Amino acid sequence: MQPASVSKRVERMWQLSAKTLGQERTPQTVYLGIISNRYALVRGTQLIRDELMLSFNQPDYHRHNQALNASTDFKECSADLELPSVLTTCGYTMCGDRICQSNSLRRYQSMVAGRFGSITEGGEMKPELFFATGGGTDSGPTLAHVTVGHAVDAAIKYKLYNTNQDSSFLVNIDVCTHCGHLDIGENNSAEFAGKTYDGVGVIYGLAQESVFRDPRPACGAIVGMLTNFNLQNPVHVRLRNDLGEANYQFLSKNDVPADDGSPCRFLIAAAIIAIQGMRNTLEALGPGGELDERGVGHMTAQVQINNRENCETNLYCARATVSNGVITEQGLGTDATKYTAKMVTVRGVRRVFFEYDGTTEYPIQKRLYMMTTNSQNIAKAARAKIADAENSASLNTLARRPSNASQASEDCCSVKAPTRRKKKVLPPMAEDRDDSSAYSEVQSGRNSLQRSLPKEADGPRQRSSRGSIRSNGGKSGGKKRSPSPMSTPPATPLNEEAAPSDKGNTAIVHEAAYKEGQVAKKQGGMGFWWALVMISAVYMAMLGASVLYVTNVSKTPSQVEMM
Repeated sequence: MQPASVSKRVERMWQLSAKTLGQERTPQTVYLGIISNRYALVRGTQLIRDELMLSFNQPDYHRHNQALNASTDFKECSADLELPSVLTTCGYTMCGDRICQSNSLRRYQSMVAGRFGSITEGGEMKPELFFATGGGTDSGPTLAHVTVGHAVDAAIKYKLYNTNQDSSFLVNIDVCTHCGHLDIGENNSAEFAGKTYDGVGVIYGLAQESVFRDPRPACGAIVGMLTNFNLQNPVHVRLRNDLGEANYQFLSKNDVPADDGSPCRFLIAAAIIAIQGMRNTLEALGPGGELDERGVGHMTAQVQINNRENCETNLYCARATVSNGVITEQGLGTDATKYTAKMVTVRGVRRVFFEYDGTTEYPIQKRLYMMTTNSQNIAKAARAKIADAENSASLNTLARRPSNASQASEDCCSVKAPTRRKKKVLPPMAEDRDDSSAYSEVQSGRNSLQRSLPKEADGPRQRSSRGSIRSNGGKSGGKKRSPSPMSTPPATPLNEEAAPSDKGNTAIVHEAAYKEGQVAKKQGGMGFWWALVMISAVYMAMLGASVLYVTNVSKTPSQVEMM
């Protein structure tokens, strides 16, 4: 639970009146009201914002800093955590337009950020700065997460919370937009946003940086979004989402004039965008879990109004706190149809005072949310740390695992123990069977071998139907015989091996097919040569008989008698 002292300080702050809400006032007047609210939240406590006051925290890497270790004077700069303490930080958003980087912003840095922002060891302030185009917020959750995460470390929070039960953490964020202010007088006219304004006095949304320059739109992003919306422009899309579709349709068609006719639609649009940005950030601080029960968030929404020279003013739109499961808010709202404007003259300058829903007595509104406790944050951080450790362990395992190349080299270099194969019983040789059974055995062995070998080892297909050994007396075919694949044992590539379960069977098939092929070839070759010898003998006998007959016929009777 939140300490009672923290809750009392929050209640005391809401008892302060915010008389400048909805009014265009000087920056100093607006900032003094914000400062009084924040001092009420830290009253009676030790305010910790100087980095030297955090010297009670000594990270491990400080042991390498000899200059820091040699001096003990830094210990005297450390905050006394035995006292009720508040660690504070400050951040703000503003459009990056150069017209905004003048009097009002410098006054904010010196008055607000200089009191509640962090201070470096060199004495310089270092608030969180976010320059979203058009002002407001690019992302409320990101703004909240970065501002909180940069301000407090886990070790610092642990020592702060556990040393004194009344200590807390304060986050201050100011969301700002800007809008031009050009007083053309009652006797002049000006053209702006496709319209002509004649003698209306002040035109909001138009600014003149110098007497030597022409007036221009400010903020150009908000004016462009309302007058010439571009769906391909992400800034226009973001601003329109923050403004709301109903407000966009209303303000793009209506000037919302003040009591003297001054158009105020661009100023109203800037105020709504700032308020919506504040609410988005509040949701991230509270329901989003960025703050625990000891954390307090204070936020404001403002519009910086750009006048020439040093006459800039601010419109204080709303203020809010998030603490102990409650979001409390006061100020203008986000419904453009409920705005009414009245022009007043202060020190010779015409300014606008707004009413919202017909009143300037803005009620304090509260809404509840489910609070995230410090123990839940610690458990969440522990789970995240465990997850990171598991991811690191898995990455280390993958890093230690050898690659395919290294594994292959290890396999080549390693010496494996020889394995003894079981002796296989070969089938009976082909000599014990007839030629027909030998031929069938060879064919079956060759077919099984071709099916078992990979395609790369098959080589060119052989025509088995022709030129192969026949069983009809061992005679060959009439065409030239092609070499049989069984004439030589099949070659297995050196880098390829058969599957372990098929090694033995494949070897048997290879050996049996080779031997039986040799036997069959031998038998067929012997029969062929015996037939050739017999044919030659018959041919020679017939040739001799024919020669003898021709010789006898050609002889004369006297030769016959002489014989």
